[in-house]
Amino acid sequence: MQFEPLHSWLPPLKMPLLIAGPCGAESYEQLRETAQQLKNIEAVSLFRAGVWKPRTRPNAFEGKGEEALKWLNDIQKEFGFKITVEVANAHHTELALKYGMDVLWIGARTTVNPFSVQEIADVLKGVNVPVMVKNPIHADLQLWIGAIERIYNAGNKNIAAIHRGFHFYGKTKYRNKPLWQIPIELKTLFPDLPIICDPSHISGNRELIPHVAQKALDLGMDGLMIESHFNPSIALSDAEQQYSPAQLKVVLDKLVIRNSGSVNFDQGDQLDGLRKMIDEIDDDIMNALKRRIQVIEDIGKYKKEHNIAIFQLNRWQEILRSRSQWADKMGLSRQHIEKLCQLLHEESIRVQNDLMNK
Repeated sequence: MQFEPLHSWLPPLKMPLLIAGPCGAESYEQLRETAQQLKNIEAVSLFRAGVWKPRTRPNAFEGKGEEALKWLNDIQKEFGFKITVEVANAHHTELALKYGMDVLWIGARTTVNPFSVQEIADVLKGVNVPVMVKNPIHADLQLWIGAIERIYNAGNKNIAAIHRGFHFYGKTKYRNKPLWQIPIELKTLFPDLPIICDPSHISGNRELIPHVAQKALDLGMDGLMIESHFNPSIALSDAEQQYSPAQLKVVLDKLVIRNSGSVNFDQGDQLDGLRKMIDEIDDDIMNALKRRIQVIEDIGKYKKEHNIAIFQLNRWQEILRSRSQWADKMGLSRQHIEKLCQLLHEESIRVQNDLMNK
């Protein structure tokens, strides 16, 4: 698949792309006041607002529907903003097109349902309106790619992905875990696919948004979608993750925009030299992993000969304890080393299991 660059469907575009606006369209007055204040932020290229709000449970604010599209059409004309709204089915899509919405986005709850995405794609056949596809709620890269493919197969190359984090079980500081390796893998598979980060939904609160936004820019993402309400304290949905336009401007002014490509340094191309050092270190790691597998195979043969179970709890606990201590002594991240040990242990179990059951 080959995708059109952002600047081809959002001229004139300030890079990186900034999408801002309230979580939900609550009233015409709310939209107008927010748009008026956001107009003072030159970086904003798209005004967003949720017209239909898919809620986990009933009796929460679920948006104003078609009425809000009329309001957004007025905002579009008065302030000159290009407008983006979320669509979750064919009917939403038809209405959004009817009222001249410039860009559509497919939300995380819709991406998980191929039937709903296909409905949207069918409506969009022959219509070249840009579409942004959020990642599914859970960490399924193939499902994300599948939704993008359905829009692409409808004849639309004006597509972007939105990374908004992934639902998880358990406690973490994020509303949705970033799992940065997944959008990185998506970019690796489709280098020309624009990827936009949604720090608001990853963070779930204002305090974490600057960190997440900077991380996204450091990873070379093409833009940010940040929720902004003229008065977040009275917002009808997700109040804690929205900025006022004035607060948003302060955050944006502090973000550092990195160079997207390689940089040649005067002193003998320093970056290239450092990368070669990484290559050499990785080669050493690969050789060490090969030696480790050879020892694991010997362990597997010994266990098979002496009828010993593959998994030994005491040994696994000792590995976790000792490697964590080694990490502390060497100034390494204990969490990173524990993850590495998990991966090595899974491979050890696999190798031994193959040997034991030949």
